[in-house]
Order: sequence, then C-alpha cells, then structure tokens
Amino acid sequence: MLVVLGLAAGVATYFWADSRLDHVDAVSDYGGRPADGPGTNWLLAGSDSRSKLTPQQAKEYHTGTAAAGSGGTDTIMLLHQGSDGSVLVSIPRDSWVTIPAYTDSRGVRHPSQQSKINAAYNYGGPRLLVRTVETATGVRVDHYAEVGFAGVVDVVDALGGLDICLPEAVHDSYSGADLRAGCQTLTGVETLQLVRTRHAFASSDFARMENQRRVLAALSKELLSPSTLLNPFTFYPVLSAALNSLSVDKGTGVPGLVRMGWTLHRAAGSGGTQLTVPTSSNSYLTPTGESAVLWDSVRAPALFSEIQNDRKITSTSG
Repeated sequence: MLVVLGLAAGVATYFWADSRLDHVDAVSDYGGRPADGPGTNWLLAGSDSRSKLTPQQAKEYHTGTAAAGSGGTDTIMLLHQGSDGSVLVSIPRDSWVTIPAYTDSRGVRHPSQQSKINAAYNYGGPRLLVRTVETATGVRVDHYAEVGFAGVVDVVDALGGLDICLPEAVHDSYSGADLRAGCQTLTGVETLQLVRTRHAFASSDFARMENQRRVLAALSKELLSPSTLLNPFTFYPVLSAALNSLSVDKGTGVPGLVRMGWTLHRAAGSGGTQLTVPTSSNSYLTPTGESAVLWDSVRAPALFSEIQNDRKITSTSG
C-alpha cells in the first residue's frame, strides 16, 4: 500500500511540476544554423530584469531600478554533456560579437550588428540570445534555461541556505555583498549579492563568473542531495520556488531539467570541466567607444569546436 501511495505521489508531483513550467520561445531553426552534434548543449542565462521585483525587493537585493523594457543577462553559460564528461563555459556578458538581424516586438526589422552579447536578450529576448550564441560559437544549442534575481533568493532560502567556501572576503557597496573569506552558509540575498558582485575584484566580471560557477556547483549539490530529495518538507518548497522563477525552451520538461541538474553536478566534480571563453583583450575599445571583451581568435574557436563535436577539452581560460 505504501509503495502504491508513493508511486501515486510521484506521478502527481511530476504532472504538477510539468504543468507549472514556464515555456518560452527560445530555440528555433533558421538558415545557416549549426548542425546537430553529439551530446547535449544547454544555454543557461541569468536575467537582470527588475520588472518582476517589488520596490521592497529591489531595495533589499541592491538591484536598483531600470527603465521599462530594459534588461540583459548578467549570466550566460554553455553547458555541454557528452561522451567525455560535462563542460560548463562562462561567456563574458561584454563579449563583442555579431548579433544577427532580427525583427523587434513592433515589427521593425533590424540588420545584423556588432554589440556586446548581453544586448541580444534586451533586443530580442531568449530567441535572439540563443541565435547570437549559436552564431558566435558555432555550437548548436539544444535547450535553454533562464532564472531571474528573485529566483536565486527564493531557491536558496527554500534550501535553508547555501554552503559555500570563498577564497577571499567580498565587500561591494554596489551589490551589497559583505561576506567573509572561508566556508559559510549564505542566505538567498547573500547568494544573489555574491553572483552579482564584480566591483570588488581587480578582474571584475571574470571573478564574478568564477563565483557564479561556484554557486551553481554548490546549488546542484544541494538540490540533488538526499536531504533535499527525500525530505518532502524541503523538496516541495524548493521545487515550487524553482518552478516560480525558471523559464525553459518549449522542448524541455521535468526529465530534461533533471538531466540538466545532473550535468551541472558532474561539471562541478572531479571529472568535469569549468572555464571561461579564452580572450585576447578584456578592455577592447569598440568603434562605438565602449569597452568590451574580445575572444581569442585561435583558442576560442578551438574550444567551441571541441564542444560542438564532443571532443576532449584542451583549450583553457584566459
């Protein structure tokens, strides 16, 4: 009887969770799209939109406010699962790339242009971001997942905090971070402050990307731990918080999200690989007078070719 009840609860949970998923138009076919390669590729994005935050949350999270309709991506990562293990690659949000031609929400057609990669989300949402990443890297994106500011806070708080070890103290008046060095348990707000902090580091956005990968590794470990999965008083609040904050492509369901979680977990393990796109300049002066990040013309294409073709990663960050 208990087995039957357990199975029924599991089936009910599956259909409830699947019905709660927010699906967005992110992955689509187009002429010249990279071919389908071996393995599975996810594009992970952290939206910096403030549109869903209350004034109190904006104040508490130290996010400030933004103009209506604005918003980019603080976090852009490629996650690959293949025959040689899991790979997590951070893409600097200021990467100078070609954004493909697109039609905006008013029906106005815009030609392709050079810009920072995080502007693609602001111009055309997840669909244009995915196409921009595919165009710039040559890697075919199979799935897309996005989380906002509030989602980070809610999931971590539902877990009861996030255990993490920091190699150095983090103090940043912009994000509100005031964290000591060493191992500690962060609240949801403190976790958000950590993944947003860049002004506190000499290497700015590159140190932030390291911390973002550190947080993702810690989160995947907590989410897949027996203390979370086998405790309904933790599991259901965490699942509800995640579903409230997560958006995925139309082809992704609950099983796909579970596979993504395990892929993240493996990427953070001893057999996984974590790195940032190799760069040649982190302060490139663009024709428009902006400071941007230029990818290394040899090592970056080599890395993306290894991912697209599911070969062993030999390229390194830097």
